[in-house]
Amino acid sequence: MTSRMNEVLLRSLTPSVLGILVRRGADFAAAEDAVQEALIEAIRVWPADSSPSSSSQEPPVRDPKGWLVTVAWRRFIDATRADAARRRREELVEEEPAPGPAPGVDDTLQLYFLCAHPSLTPSSAVALTLRAVGGLTTRQIAEAYLVPEATMAQRISRAKRTISGVGVSPAQAGPRARGTFNQPGDVATVLRVLYLVFNEGYSGEVDLAAEAIRLTRQLASAIDHPEVAGLLALMLLHHARRAARIAPDGSLVPLAEQDRGRWDTEAIAEGVEILQAALARDRLGEYQAQAAIAALHADAPTTEETDWVQIVEWYDELARLTDSPVVRLNRAVAVGEADGPRAGLAALATLDASSASSVSRGHPVPRYTAVAAYLHERDGDLTKAARLYAEAAQKAPNLAERDHLTRQAARLNARLRR
Repeated sequence: MTSRMNEVLLRSLTPSVLGILVRRGADFAAAEDAVQEALIEAIRVWPADSSPSSSSQEPPVRDPKGWLVTVAWRRFIDATRADAARRRREELVEEEPAPGPAPGVDDTLQLYFLCAHPSLTPSSAVALTLRAVGGLTTRQIAEAYLVPEATMAQRISRAKRTISGVGVSPAQAGPRARGTFNQPGDVATVLRVLYLVFNEGYSGEVDLAAEAIRLTRQLASAIDHPEVAGLLALMLLHHARRAARIAPDGSLVPLAEQDRGRWDTEAIAEGVEILQAALARDRLGEYQAQAAIAALHADAPTTEETDWVQIVEWYDELARLTDSPVVRLNRAVAVGEADGPRAGLAALATLDASSASSVSRGHPVPRYTAVAAYLHERDGDLTKAARLYAEAAQKAPNLAERDHLTRQAARLNARLRR
């Protein structure tokens, strides 16, 4: 069995190997199958406890990437020749490229855009990105999303079939300057997919938040775009608070109650540095604005010392960029902190519960009700706040949030009974 270091190596090489096969003419679905078979073969034959990143050990093979390309291409040829329905490809695969060092062109960027193709649903795009670019197995992805492996396999297969006719043209395949591309999707779609991965957090053996950061770093190294940098900064700033978000008993810890000494100061510093460089380019986007808000939270020693006025200003910028109900909901909270709870309730009144229900998964109607409960408590109406907390708990999208809201309602009801 391959070592952990070899597993990391294989995952890092997967997108570039897949990209090479696609550029040679293999359709995405067939190429992805061939690469998966090559990975299985590598796990079987590569020596354990070795990695090219280790200075004290020899690489598992002289050229790991070239080895994978050669094996994957042979698997593709074998599968193509065995399929009578694909005989039209015989000219393409008649001559096998001679074994040797893998091409220097990195096609990883192309894969990001293929996996975020506009014809795919968001869930399919996420699954395909984790499989093709992230190098995760179907089982790992299924466990992360808490669905049966067969269900995830079907989702990935459908996604591969959907984009099977989308290849890499010779014009796209050649060397290109960093940040230039000609793809079927766009940057915004790729970033939305990565943000969806990040928001799934942690489940099973795969830390999707960490995986999203890794993939976004990879994208940032391939494309020079301020919003890619903005998303990376946002992820780092949010991830820096991860250790303080959950209490030892598994309950959620609100931002105001978190032990800020447990925040990752190195991640915060890196996120702020990346954000400042992106903002200096004066091409503001939604991820940069969100990262600016996260940076202001990270910069404050306490909730009371948070620059809420500036946070409201950033939410105003964000609302102009997205006009999202989630943004207006969060802005109401910030207004409540900056100008008092009644001002927050007035801002919340502009956003009714029906419009809040149209937002993405993770921010449905209970989020609106929970915000209303918080602001009414701040305003001194404990009876109404307790009722709203209980109502939000009944509709909470996950157990942790339900338990948190239930405890809030119980806390206020206990005070009212005194």
